[in-house]
Amino acid sequence: MIHLDGRSLTAPLLARIAGGEGVTLDEGALALVTENRSVVDRIVAEGRTVYGINTGFGQFATVVIPPNELQHLQLNLIRSHAAGVGDPLPEDQTRALMAARINCLLKAHSGIRPEPIRLLTECLNRNVLPVIPCQGSVGASGDLAPLAHMALLLVGEGLAWSGKQQIPGARALGEAGLSPVTLQAKEGLALINGTQLITALGNLALDRLTRQADLADEIAALSLEALRGSRRAFDARIHSARPHPGQILVAERMRTILGPSSAISESHRDCHRVQDAYSLRCIPQVHGVTRDALAFAGAILERELNSATDNPMIFTDTQESCSGGNFHGQYPAFACDVLAIAAADLASISERRQERLVNPAYSDLPAFLTQNGGLESGFMMAHVTSAALVSEMKGLANPACVDSIPTSAGKEDHVSMGPIAARKLLRAVDALEQVLAIEARMALEGVRIIGLAPATGLQPLMDHLSKACAPWADRVMYEEIRATLDALRAHEEVHP
Repeated sequence: MIHLDGRSLTAPLLARIAGGEGVTLDEGALALVTENRSVVDRIVAEGRTVYGINTGFGQFATVVIPPNELQHLQLNLIRSHAAGVGDPLPEDQTRALMAARINCLLKAHSGIRPEPIRLLTECLNRNVLPVIPCQGSVGASGDLAPLAHMALLLVGEGLAWSGKQQIPGARALGEAGLSPVTLQAKEGLALINGTQLITALGNLALDRLTRQADLADEIAALSLEALRGSRRAFDARIHSARPHPGQILVAERMRTILGPSSAISESHRDCHRVQDAYSLRCIPQVHGVTRDALAFAGAILERELNSATDNPMIFTDTQESCSGGNFHGQYPAFACDVLAIAAADLASISERRQERLVNPAYSDLPAFLTQNGGLESGFMMAHVTSAALVSEMKGLANPACVDSIPTSAGKEDHVSMGPIAARKLLRAVDALEQVLAIEARMALEGVRIIGLAPATGLQPLMDHLSKACAPWADRVMYEEIRATLDALRAHEEVHP
């Protein structure tokens, strides 16, 4: 069980929750939630007019709602804002969204009671998951539509999953032995005002891309051996003279993986080649800036995961309600767009190494890595697939966060389009995984053709790949790519 306290959730922990692990709630945080709720109760009891508590929303902020209609106000808010369309979020993304919202509410600035938080937690732990359409949020006043679909389940409405079937939310709660809540003043707004769709999806992508960056270094090293590349470009003195942290890290990793020499490198010690192509020589520079992008964007996404993103914010110490803009999704949207660019560039340099592996003009290897060219096509189409993926990723790298369409009668006059950024980032991460698998399979075949042992640091990767993929003779290529992908995942589990 992963402990949620509003302060210490990370991308790897969120990924574990998304994968099915349950959560526990910090009792100290819940005590603060109860104390924070007392501020809302006092405002209502005193008859003060405060936005989000006893007024309408957005353009209707000047409309005062009488006390006997406050419950109805919150229910109307949830119903009207559940305007999502498109394919439902898959289970892992739905679980991540729920966990992210729970963690946000535990910051104790939302004015919500513990009861809705506990019910949302029970739904997560019992895998009672709402059906949440993926489209409909511009990431402005938070991810209102997707979070409203989540909140519908808590009031016994909307749809929920039962296996692969969609059933009424009330039935799903009942079958799990749970009862819906009646939302009190501000609680509907507290459930939907925030950046948790962008943040949840962004952190899931961050976790995967971080692991892919490690894998990309190993695969690049295997390609370097297959292409009889030089280790000289990874000399520490070169990189200390241009001290970007990511570049230094990747150069160090390449030195560690490749070691000072191997049977392959010794075989071409006195060759005529002076310098390698950039896709080999500049691995630390290109892979390195991805590392720096991961550090920059990762810090934003994990901070956002542990932030209060409501409006208005309720402050217990001063008994105040303050309106602001923490719901605006520009921070996580910007981070997601940066990571999509980083993923596209990792794929781009991988594809260039693949070209060198299959093109005999660039290496001593046979065309398309087959000894029976003509009768066999070898890895010809695998490279085409990679090129198609990389081209698509270049489109996905176009930033979403620079677009804005004003909404809510001009009140929301600058929006982040963060959910679009997050969704396209996940697509980019999916594509990168495939591109790297294709490079790994090609590099494995190149090393086999050379017939000499590569660097000992590559042996764990070679072992996983060799067990999954027999020496090449033309066979169904998509099955080979899938087997390579499974081998890389197994390697990641053993060598995270």
